[in-house]
Amino acid sequence: MNDSILGSIIRKRILSFMIIGFTAIVIFQLFKMQLLDNYFYVEKSMENSVKKKMIPAPRGVFYDRNFNVIVSNKPAFSIEVLPSEYNVKQNTLIENVLNVKPGYISNILVANKRYSPHIPVKIRRNSDFAFMAWMNENKEMLEGIDYDIELQRDYSFGINGSHIFGYTKEISASQLRERRSIYGMGDYIGFSGLEKQYEDILRGNKGYSLTLVDSRQRTIGRYLEGNEDTSPTKGNDLILGLDADAQLTAEKLFEGKRGALVAIEPTTGEIIAFLSSPSYDLSKFASVTSAEYWDSLSSDMDKPIFNRATQSIYPPGSTFKMLAAIAALDAGIIDEKTTINCPGGLQFGDRFFKCMHVHGRIDVVEAIKKSCNTFFYQLILKIGLEKWSEYGKQFGFGKRTGIDIQEESPGILPDSAYYDRVYGKKKWTKGFLVSLGIGQGELGASPLQLAKYTALIANNGKSYEPHFVRAYIDKHTSEIIPLSFNKIELDIDQKVFNLIQEGMFKVVNEPGGTAGNAKLDNIEVSGKTGTSQNPHGKNHALFVGFAPSKNPKIAIAVLVENVGFGSTHAAPIAREVIKAYLDKKELKNDSLKEKVAKVN
Repeated sequence: MNDSILGSIIRKRILSFMIIGFTAIVIFQLFKMQLLDNYFYVEKSMENSVKKKMIPAPRGVFYDRNFNVIVSNKPAFSIEVLPSEYNVKQNTLIENVLNVKPGYISNILVANKRYSPHIPVKIRRNSDFAFMAWMNENKEMLEGIDYDIELQRDYSFGINGSHIFGYTKEISASQLRERRSIYGMGDYIGFSGLEKQYEDILRGNKGYSLTLVDSRQRTIGRYLEGNEDTSPTKGNDLILGLDADAQLTAEKLFEGKRGALVAIEPTTGEIIAFLSSPSYDLSKFASVTSAEYWDSLSSDMDKPIFNRATQSIYPPGSTFKMLAAIAALDAGIIDEKTTINCPGGLQFGDRFFKCMHVHGRIDVVEAIKKSCNTFFYQLILKIGLEKWSEYGKQFGFGKRTGIDIQEESPGILPDSAYYDRVYGKKKWTKGFLVSLGIGQGELGASPLQLAKYTALIANNGKSYEPHFVRAYIDKHTSEIIPLSFNKIELDIDQKVFNLIQEGMFKVVNEPGGTAGNAKLDNIEVSGKTGTSQNPHGKNHALFVGFAPSKNPKIAIAVLVENVGFGSTHAAPIAREVIKAYLDKKELKNDSLKEKVAKVN
């Protein structure tokens, strides 16, 4: 047998073995797929026909101190497309019905291109009923588009509170990368205010429902009779220190005005009322904020987004006179019998610093009552800059209070180092101190800092960091869990506070006092007016006070911009807010106080 015939036989045998081997492999794979792996492929087939739908989790509700709901949730429709199934040829039609500009849908899809095409992309939140009806009527011709029911914040309870509550916003790409284990594309997250500060407490856990669908994505029924579904878990509710009556009163009285108000419970540091005016409409932020509305806020000369209560810096005026009095009394520089002569002002160098009246010889209590500038011009010269600044720091001036919203300014409390830095060493004199004695000059405080200072005076140097949230309600056990905040306790003699409180009582309740407009018939109010000088227009009106004068339950700071005197414009606002809070048949928060006391 020659070599060519032998080679041909070998090739035929190799080919036969290859065919037999390939056939055996195919038969084995068919056997394996149809018999051995049948269950796996049935399950895989089922997965391809199962639609997984996310069920949003409600965020925690906000309650005031009397368990009135002040922020809740409400349902809203959102429109979403599934990129893997969506036909972009529908863009023009859908954009016309949505009444948006051409390219609207394309821009959204491009922005979300980095994510899986099997993840739905929201193209419109809070959709109106007209579009929902149109989509249902034309569902058969629409590919890869559907609607979802989600939840958005409900602010229909009468309180604005925009600078308190803050708002939620769709999670950004950078946030999503950091927190992908918790959040998904299109989820909302706290962006400002309490929504941001307490995000981890407020957010709930999403649920999922599985449904069987046909090739046209029409629902056939529930997958495995719903046994694989998971229910959403609502977030924890927050109990705030806010009092709805006091807050509503403050908001009404500040309509058409610029300024701020902060009221604090002296013994706990809880915020009772808080506003910055003008404010903005939080309902515009419940879903997607329109560019037009955002532009209107950004361009508004009154700066409604700016939080005047925590970020603004104003000279505190005569409301700061108590600080100088406290420093001088506690350091032993004066006592209750010390008098200073007021001839109508103080001549210092070549400048005469005026007083409003000629008061003659006057002690510290009467100086507070009559707001004698001359007394405090001379007093700060006796105290000295460093000692005065030291006591200012004890009351929290020149630094942030630590309130549980993040936007806050530290203010300005000058000392020698500050003047050296601003004016240069040996280029400033004691003449700079004179204006500080009456709360003017290089001194700036926020209304929040003034409210904290007043609360410490009212409660004899003891309080807690100012805060909004008292406790949260555990979503699993419904147990009230109090939150803890840093305690403040000043090392100042009780006799000092007694004298300051006496002076502030006389300011409101005796003839010759400057704050008679803060007086109430059935509640004793103590306080101090102030006028903050403004080089750009009318002065700002200030009032700080507390009530009742004995065993105070509320301390308040009010600032109204560009209106003039504190006695005329700020004191009456404080009076009405104090009345709204205290003049009730009963305070309904004792049960929570008892629970908080037990935990602490």
